Amino acid sequence: MYAITGITGQVGGALARTLLAEGLPVRAVLRDAAKAGPWEAKGCAIALADMDDAASLAAAFAGAEAVFVLPPSEFDPEPGFPEARRVVDAIAAALMQARPARVVCLSTIGADAPHENLLTQRTLLEEALGGLGLPVTFLRPGWFMENALWDVPAAREEGVLCSFLQPADRKFPMVATQDVGRTAAALLRETWSGTRIVELEGPARVSPDDLARAFADAIGRPVRVEPVPRGSWEAIFRSQGARNPLPRIRMLDGFNEGWIEFHDHGASALKGTTTLETVIAGLVEADRARTAG
Repeated sequence: MYAITGITGQVGGALARTLLAEGLPVRAVLRDAAKAGPWEAKGCAIALADMDDAASLAAAFAGAEAVFVLPPSEFDPEPGFPEARRVVDAIAAALMQARPARVVCLSTIGADAPHENLLTQRTLLEEALGGLGLPVTFLRPGWFMENALWDVPAAREEGVLCSFLQPADRKFPMVATQDVGRTAAALLRETWSGTRIVELEGPARVSPDDLARAFADAIGRPVRVEPVPRGSWEAIFRSQGARNPLPRIRMLDGFNEGWIEFHDHGASALKGTTTLETVIAGLVEADRARTAG
């Protein structure tokens, strides 16, 4: 049995569908019983657990051959990341009690960054789970291509891509979520000992200029990049409701300044097969379907 957390998200869903397609048993670990129906229909067993509740997580992991851990991300964390620490402590305690044969944990590029930033939440996770004495793989993907979902309206309506990633021609490590899910499924079925790190990016690195071109092709109109001035970021994020925007700002700094990067600039990272053009075309098409409906 493979116990999968985060199954209602893009990565967890892609992982679960890959395992199910191969006839493997999946236990969907959900916080909300109302979301169980579609996964029950696919043949999944269901376990209910909160990611900060060690007892319910341990019960959800009990008897599982392998566990996929996808902790929630807090995009506006309190100083010191108390939300992430509660989740990390609960996951670690649950895994120690359940003791599955293998654990794959979704981490991130930048989990080893030299400066504190939004991704430090995954640094804390790696530090805690890496010391459990279980076979643990930390899957570190690049920036999700699907983050461009937020850019669809402006690209469609104004022909503008407002970019916090800068400069516009800089290539960044990005990957499609379906490639992350498929890679996680493959890793769960492997056998290893100790702790290992697997880095993953897409078939080619992506610049904001590349994103604009992909949007232009998908939408059928010119799209230009407008870099968002660094000095305006805090005001923008606070206007969106953020109370502590510094970690997010420092994450963006890390990508732009190059200190959030794979250890060898991606030379040994696994490469996904899903192209940027495929992802952007899918986002645009889904947006058209929503607006038409």
